[in-house]
Amino acid sequence: MSLEIVTSEEFHWRNSMRPLRFFAFDAKVAIFLAVLLLYPRWITLGAFLVAMVIFYMLERRGLLFDAAIRAFRCWLYGEKRPGWLWFRRRKMVDYGGH
Repeated sequence: MSLEIVTSEEFHWRNSMRPLRFFAFDAKVAIFLAVLLLYPRWITLGAFLVAMVIFYMLERRGLLFDAAIRAFRCWLYGEKRPGWLWFRRRKMVDYGGH
């Protein structure tokens, strides 16, 4: 029995942030597949197919699901996104000399 060290690019630390895949789709589609296997109805099959289409369209635009949720949140809130509420903002104070 031989012990070999695997030095393939697929196991490199730089690839640790690559998205997980379920065949050609994001791995989050597997959640819908698990629900389909546990509750085999036409409505869950439809939800599975809709999820696959949504994930496919997001990937065609170059977005992962998490990035798409953030982009939707930014679109929903708009361009003006203050970091603090108006009553929590600090007032400009000059502590300089006379």
